[in-house]
Amino acid sequence: MGKLIYGFNVSVDGYIADARGDIDWSEPSEELHQYWNDFERETALSFYGRRLYELMSAYWPTADDAVDAPRLIVDFAHIWRNMPKVVFSHTLESVDWNSRLERGDPVEVVTKLKAETDGTLEVAGATLAAPIVAAGLVDEYRIVVAPVVVGGGTPFFPALPSWMSLRLLENRTFPGGTVLLRYAAKHD
Repeated sequence: MGKLIYGFNVSVDGYIADARGDIDWSEPSEELHQYWNDFERETALSFYGRRLYELMSAYWPTADDAVDAPRLIVDFAHIWRNMPKVVFSHTLESVDWNSRLERGDPVEVVTKLKAETDGTLEVAGATLAAPIVAAGLVDEYRIVVAPVVVGGGTPFFPALPSWMSLRLLENRTFPGGTVLLRYAAKHD
């Protein structure tokens, strides 16, 4: 059985994107970029919603084409293209780069694939993560808090019917004041 992780860069006030959908404020340091590269390298399967998949697929498939592309960008481009991905969408006709298209219920599909997949699984994107978080399927949260307040936008956590207990696994500070908080979900 796989371990499902939901992680993202967030503002101090808990948003993954501001009210305009921008994430430019979360520009990672080299050390943080390396952290995410290493995490993705070890990911057995990643779940994407349509919007985040389209954002990622617009950049990463060719990000390493530039002669002067930084080493971290080249590395992540290779990781992203090769990483197995399940993309949830009712509107996309096809997906590429080691991805498969899924039109089923995310909670049902993630439950099934989590039981069938060894290693680390990742849910990428707050909209897709919302029902998965609410269903209690996430085993670990990786919240990377950027030192900025955006005042509104897309929240990391969805509205929940009751509070959720977490256990701190790790905290780590990166250059520029960004802080990683890793929490295990306490499943009853």
